[in-house]
Amino acid sequence: MIEKITDESGFEGWKNNDIFSVRIMSLLKSYGCKYGFATYYKQIVDGNITAILSKLDGDFTLSITDSADTEELIHFFCVTGYTSITCSDDFTFGARYDEGVTMYCDAKKDYRLSGVTIDEYPKLMDLFNFVDYQSQDFKSWYVDISHRVRHGTAKAYTLCLDDDIIASGILSAITENGAILTAVRCQNEFRGMGYGSTLVAAICNDVACRVHIMRDDGMNEHFYERLGFINNGRWRIYR
Repeated sequence: MIEKITDESGFEGWKNNDIFSVRIMSLLKSYGCKYGFATYYKQIVDGNITAILSKLDGDFTLSITDSADTEELIHFFCVTGYTSITCSDDFTFGARYDEGVTMYCDAKKDYRLSGVTIDEYPKLMDLFNFVDYQSQDFKSWYVDISHRVRHGTAKAYTLCLDDDIIASGILSAITENGAILTAVRCQNEFRGMGYGSTLVAAICNDVACRVHIMRDDGMNEHFYERLGFINNGRWRIYR
């Protein structure tokens, strides 16, 4: 049975702490259940929660256990409709998808700042322009990320040299048990000089919890491994 949750206690008893659960729980902490554009569901089989879902506008995130009823979930998505479904590759669905690797890091590595500074409260317009979100509307991005920052479920960082941004990173989801690192970018002329790894190490040290990432196949694996990240699964985004 899949049911909509109506208050923030609806996921009590959920034990998964994967990147998808962190994303769902962070959204719930950010917006609660009072907004129509953010809704949440759980699947119950034999009295146990076997899957949890969030929907932000038309974009779903799904976390499942081995006991989840995948046929019921597929029927739910077909009936409800969706723009995208972000989940692990344990959930197979007859639609086209992009996929890649999930990694996590529990390590807190030492880092040194030399001639650069970290801004933990950058101007979001400057950050947006630096990251160069090609298909993202600034207004909707700004409203969402600033709301999350105010509620302690996101945090933005830039590494600056002489007041110019040379690297960036965003914890786009933060809970007590995990955080998700996104928008990691280093200016081309400063790559290979340790600036990007310095910023990522500083971001991981800034939170007490595990830090997750989603990366594309064949991209930046050794960069993250040097910082203590471990491959632990695969992500899919069905569209």
